[in-house]
Amino acid sequence: MKTTAARGSLAWLLVLWALTRAVLLLCVLKVIVFPGPDVTSDVTVIYQGWYDVLRTGTFPREDVTWQYPPAAALAILSPGLLPFLEYATAFFVLALAADLVTLALLLYGGRGPGRARRGAWVWVAGVPLLGPTVYARYDVMVTGVAVAALLAAARHPRLMGALAGFGALLKVWPALLLLGMRRRGAWVSAAVTGAGVAALFAVLMPGAFAFLGFQRDRGTEVESLGALVFHVARHHGWEGEVLLNYGSVEFLGPYVTWVSTGALFLTGAALAWLALWRVLARRFEPHTVADAAFVAVLMFTTTSRVISPQYMVWLVGLAAVCLCFRGSRMGVPVALVLVACLVTVLEFPLWFAHVVASDGLGITLLVLRNGLLVVATLVAARVLWCGTVPLRREIPVVTGPARAAETPVSH
Repeated sequence: MKTTAARGSLAWLLVLWALTRAVLLLCVLKVIVFPGPDVTSDVTVIYQGWYDVLRTGTFPREDVTWQYPPAAALAILSPGLLPFLEYATAFFVLALAADLVTLALLLYGGRGPGRARRGAWVWVAGVPLLGPTVYARYDVMVTGVAVAALLAAARHPRLMGALAGFGALLKVWPALLLLGMRRRGAWVSAAVTGAGVAALFAVLMPGAFAFLGFQRDRGTEVESLGALVFHVARHHGWEGEVLLNYGSVEFLGPYVTWVSTGALFLTGAALAWLALWRVLARRFEPHTVADAAFVAVLMFTTTSRVISPQYMVWLVGLAAVCLCFRGSRMGVPVALVLVACLVTVLEFPLWFAHVVASDGLGITLLVLRNGLLVVATLVAARVLWCGTVPLRREIPVVTGPARAAETPVSH
C-alpha cells in the first residue's frame, strides 16, 4: 500500500511538472502571451549579442552590462550545442533541460533514511510561481549546479567543493554553499577548481575579469529593499529619476549613493553574523549544510541593492534541498519564500509598470514581497542558530561507571 501511494505521488508530481513547464515553454516561445514586458528580450537581444562576441574568443569587454564571472560564458554559449535551433529557442530548451535535471537530482536526494520527497515538490511548485522569467535567464542552470553541490555534500565533499567552486565562477553566490562545510577537502577542492577554471579563462579568453569594474556606478534597483525609500520619496518631492542603467531599471539621483552604501553595510552585517555563527556552531547534522546555504543566500539576496526576479530561483532551489531532509526545520521560511515568489511574478512582469511608476499598487507589491523576504530571513536565521549553537557552554558530566571507578573501595 505504501509503495503504491508513493508511486501515485510521484506520478502526480511528474504530471504537474510536465503541465507547468509546458506552459512556461509556450510563454517564452510566445505561443501564449504573458502580460507585462517581454521577459525574453534578455535572451533574444542581450544574450545573443554576448554570444556573437564570446564565440570569437573574447569577452564583451566594452559592454558594461556584462557583469558576470567568466564561466557564465559557458551558459551564454550553450545554445550552440543545438545548432538546428535558433539561439533563443535553443536557450529555452536548455533551460527546460536544466529544470528537469534539477528535479531528477531532488528526487534522488529525497530517497533513503531521513530523506523526503517534499523538496522535489517545492521545486515543482515554486518555479512556475515565478512565471516565464525562469526560462529567460541562465539562473536556472546555476541553481542546478548548486543543488547538485548541496546534495553531494554528505558523501562526496570534494565533489561538492568542486561544484561550488565552479558555480561561483558562473554567478558568485554558490560560493556561499561552503559556509556549513567542515571538511577541509571541500574547501580545498573549491579553491583548486575555482582557481583552475579562472586561470583557464584568463589565458584563453581576453577580458575574463573585466566585469569586476562594471558595477561601480550602479544605482539602486527599483525592486530592492532600499528602493522603497525612493518609491515613497517620489511622492514627497524627491528629484531623482528611474532609468535603465547597467542592464536593470534603477533609481538615480540625490541620496541614492547613501542608500546603496546602506545596502552594502547590511550585507556586511549579514556576513559578520554568518561568520559568528560559523565560529559558535557546534551541532552539525546532515541538513545543516543546506540550511546554512539557504540562510546565507537569503541574507545576501534580501540586503542586496539589486533583487531581480530571477534571484528567487536560487532561493527556491536551496529551499528544495533543505526540505529533502526530514530533520530540517526550514518549513516556515520556505513557505514564506514560495509566497514571495507568487508576489514577485505580480510585480514583474505582470504589473511592473506600476512598480516603475511608484504608484500605490507598485509600492504595495514591493512592501509585501520584500517584507516576506525579510521575515523569511529572520526566521531562517533564528532556526539555524537555535539548531546549531548551544545555549550555554556544555559542562562535561562524569558518567556513572567513571564515578564508580573513582570511589574508594572500603575493606
